[in-house]
Amino acid sequence: MTIKEDVEHGVQKGTKEPLIREHKSQLVPASKRHPWMVYFTTFVAVCGSYEFGACAGYSSPTQDAITEDLNLSLAEYSLFGSILTIGAMIGAITSGPVADFIGRKGAMRVSSAFCVAGWFVICFSEGPVPLDIGRLATGYGMGVFSFVVPVFIAEIAPKDLRGALTTLNQFMITAGVSVAYVIGTVLPWRALALTSLIPTSVLLFGLFFIPESPRWLARRGHEKDFEEALQILRGKGADISQEADEIKDYITTLELLPKPKLLELFQRRYLRSLIIGIGLMFCQQLGGINGVCFYTSSIFELAGFSTTVGTIIYACLQIVITGLSVVLIDKAGRKPLLLVSGSGLVAGCIFISVAFYLKVQQVDVGGVPALALIGIMVYIGSFSIGMGAIPWVVMSEIFPINIKGQAGSIATLANWFGAWLCSYTFNFLMSWSSYGTFILYAATNALAILFIVVAVPETKGKSLEELQSTINA
Repeated sequence: MTIKEDVEHGVQKGTKEPLIREHKSQLVPASKRHPWMVYFTTFVAVCGSYEFGACAGYSSPTQDAITEDLNLSLAEYSLFGSILTIGAMIGAITSGPVADFIGRKGAMRVSSAFCVAGWFVICFSEGPVPLDIGRLATGYGMGVFSFVVPVFIAEIAPKDLRGALTTLNQFMITAGVSVAYVIGTVLPWRALALTSLIPTSVLLFGLFFIPESPRWLARRGHEKDFEEALQILRGKGADISQEADEIKDYITTLELLPKPKLLELFQRRYLRSLIIGIGLMFCQQLGGINGVCFYTSSIFELAGFSTTVGTIIYACLQIVITGLSVVLIDKAGRKPLLLVSGSGLVAGCIFISVAFYLKVQQVDVGGVPALALIGIMVYIGSFSIGMGAIPWVVMSEIFPINIKGQAGSIATLANWFGAWLCSYTFNFLMSWSSYGTFILYAATNALAILFIVVAVPETKGKSLEELQSTINA
């Protein structure tokens, strides 16, 4: 009897046969296998996250050199720096449809191509126009990466590893930014642009050796490829029958529903997941992170603390705490870490606000630098432990696959709009009131805590299908 006949015979008797060739007695539950292929696949994908960080971190250490070499005005360089966010918004809008149409791997190839082209244009630029075009292209690639990488990882990972592996997305972004800061102090700006080709090269090469998202393959009707991809990810001797059946049954149920148009995403069935996804993205950005991140040096300078020492401490702490969140997320859970993170953000903002208030009032001025340093370290440590990574993790988990492209694009666009709004308004707010700015951020983070308590569910330890059917019931 053939394997196919064995399976059909099993179905007739009401049993589930494993979707692999080994005899059932030789099978090992997928949860007991060592998922080395999942780790390798995740490593390849998060090279895109590192590229994201390299794009974001490029402009800070290169400002003086580019301005001098190309004789740019402050306005021209400001456009160069900010146009990255415009490209990322465009990437966010198109990322979902692209990832749904050509697959998660295909979207990563498109994103990599834009980044490679953009870096070459930047490297050989002799004026502001090609410089801006290159920056816009890398911004587009960054916007696509910001959506597709966490979604891809969530769709390939076992539920007990999904949080930790998805959090690696933020860890690699942080690493990319920090490395760009450090090597940008010793490399010429053109050479720094070329170093950013390394992660995309690793990604493009690695994509030849990793499987496509099984859930995307199942939704597109590629049943054989779906089973093969899931088997590769779970291991040759793993029993994938139960997981495969759950995925197929859930997708079959979704396919019975009409594919929603954009405005139909706001109907009651999907509204809760959309509110959670968009709400967390605004909570992440409107609490002041891009103001603190982009203008760390000027904050330290204003507070009277060494910008070099402060920036190094900042970068090191961010990497260490983000790494700690990778370990904790599947143990402590998403919601507790978000609440701890939000509380720390409020405390950090209060410390910074008090420091600037003392400086303005000329009271205990000698303690201002230390208080500002403590505030920034508490702020960035708190952001790194939860609010930096977990909104992306939750976004990748909560949307049903039939709306993941559209809804994910909306949530990612909300994130980049919030990033632009925060970075654009920061200097205006600081010129209005340095301590008032951080009081405002403290209040925003307090509202974020309230939103998390009321609206955000715990997603730890649940399969995507179980989680999505609960939220969108």
